[in-house]
Amino acid sequence: MDAAPRNPRTVAFGNLAAEYAEIEGDVTVAIQRVLRRGWFVLGSECEQFERAFATYLGTQQSIACASGTEAIALALMACDVGPDDEVITVSHTAVPTVSAISMVGARPVFVDVSSDTCLMDTNLVKAAITPRTRAIVPVHLYGQCVDLNPLLSSALEHGIPVIEDCAQAHGATYNNRKAGTLGLMGAFSFYPSKNLGCYGDGGAVVTNDAILAQKLRMLRNYGQRERYYHDIVGINSRLDEVQAAVLAVKLPLLEKWNDRRRAIGARYNAGLINLPVRCPKLPAGSSHVFHLYVIQSDERDQLRGHLASAGVQTQIHYPVPVHLQRAYVSLGYRLGDFPVTEHVASQILSLPIYPQLTDADADRVVAAIADFYA
Repeated sequence: MDAAPRNPRTVAFGNLAAEYAEIEGDVTVAIQRVLRRGWFVLGSECEQFERAFATYLGTQQSIACASGTEAIALALMACDVGPDDEVITVSHTAVPTVSAISMVGARPVFVDVSSDTCLMDTNLVKAAITPRTRAIVPVHLYGQCVDLNPLLSSALEHGIPVIEDCAQAHGATYNNRKAGTLGLMGAFSFYPSKNLGCYGDGGAVVTNDAILAQKLRMLRNYGQRERYYHDIVGINSRLDEVQAAVLAVKLPLLEKWNDRRRAIGARYNAGLINLPVRCPKLPAGSSHVFHLYVIQSDERDQLRGHLASAGVQTQIHYPVPVHLQRAYVSLGYRLGDFPVTEHVASQILSLPIYPQLTDADADRVVAAIADFYA
């Protein structure tokens, strides 16, 4: 996924080499600045990026960390979530969402998703709340936000914090507010393929709560309030200076890159409108940043094979719901427990989408899909 395709006739699923070529000069300067300074962890680059990211989102605090998974885990730790506690989320997500819940010793409790959006069906959350529920983690999957209003109302009624998983939603909005700024905290991933990605692992937690922010800064750095003085039990989850410098170069380009993703998404929508596939539904009041462009097809596997033979790379996000993964068999869920989740997992297909994808290649993807149905 990181490199350009060897076969020039292949439409790559992703092309991080093309993205790097666009910003190579600025990235080189930024990395050399870090190397010459000789300070590599929790320095000025990280502080500057944290401030810039908070300003971009419109939140008060941004706390950078080592990965998106640990961003969720740190947010849960800051809420004192631990063993015997329950955290409500969805099974239709990348496993790291649930890994973070497991990291703090809590039990994941799943609710089903909406077939239209593949996002958490927030109308089901209230029934899943028990006396042990300590947090709710909605996943803003594929680049659009969960319908948060009913979720936030239920959470407020029960005094339960909402921690938004924004790993795929950098810059997406819900009611004119950016993802990550509506719940108590928002957790972001900066994995290289994200809309805003570094050149390794990275993440951040954002919040408007200054007390929580201070706790998060301690938790990510062994629980230290100052060097060698540890007030709470923490972990090592720090964003290094090189990655922070790279992110600072990319952040000013995020809106432009998101706009390009939207343009490709619109091109796909227009080209596929008369074909028997279900395109992404765009809810009113929300903006989609198309981290992924995901269609649904009754003939998904045959279509994917046809696209591969036509030189179009695709992926499935995600083929096996978490509740059916071998790693989580101890939770006691079975096939049939989440019928919508299981149905969409059998139908979804992710098409190539990234800012450097050309219109001609997007049209090739559409033509190949049309050829399959013809």
